[in-house]
Amino acid sequence: MPARVHATALVDAAAELADGVEIGPYTTVGAGVRIGEGTTIGSHCVIESPTTIGRGNRIGSHNALGIAPQDKKYAGEPTELVIGDGNTIFQFCTFSRGTAQDGGVTRVGDDNWIMAYVHLAHDVRLGSHTILANNATLAGHVHVDDWAIVGGLSGIHQFCRIGAHVMTGFQSHVSQDVPPFMTVSGHPLAVHGFNAEGLRRRGFSRERIGLVKQMHRLLYREGLTLEAAKTAIAALKGTVEGGDADVDRLLGFLAASTRGIVR
Repeated sequence: MPARVHATALVDAAAELADGVEIGPYTTVGAGVRIGEGTTIGSHCVIESPTTIGRGNRIGSHNALGIAPQDKKYAGEPTELVIGDGNTIFQFCTFSRGTAQDGGVTRVGDDNWIMAYVHLAHDVRLGSHTILANNATLAGHVHVDDWAIVGGLSGIHQFCRIGAHVMTGFQSHVSQDVPPFMTVSGHPLAVHGFNAEGLRRRGFSRERIGLVKQMHRLLYREGLTLEAAKTAIAALKGTVEGGDADVDRLLGFLAASTRGIVR
């Protein structure tokens, strides 16, 4: 089925619309924008170039995607926004393009659920299967890994990283890295446990969840130094079937942290 463009929409002749794309009333699509098969765009959206949007996305009304970075260093370099497949993006969201200082790409993965008024600043890396609740605000260079949940009205400081399977509570103020599996909330931010319910929903075995519980205890409840905790967590490898990947995920995150972790 060819693309369907509302009579009031303005789509540049140099934009590329795949089969099954729908563009709603009063939406504008710039030159060089590419939109994949079956993606629907609501009314009153602005999609600037260079932006690539994958297949099967549902994009609500009044979104501004691929806008110029809100960064005073930006001097018009050719940067871009790349959105994957199967994402749901609700109303009034703003996604900026990247900057030349960080690879030039703001990137969104697949199957994310992005609620109203979410802001993704320049050079954000959003993984797949995440949930960003209303008014979640991700500053420049923030990385959010797969399956993370960011609570409503939460603010993530620039250069912070949110690990896989993390859950941040309502109005969280995140200014340091949050390790995988943890649940955090508050201002100042604090770790209140690990995301056991989320892991159950994603098919983690009882044994793997128990392993994550042990890692949480070693990192946050035993009074160990960070280096001692990392050594104790590494010693858990080989104790649970399928659990080595979870240990490696946590240790790899800790090793790569540049802002320090919430602790």
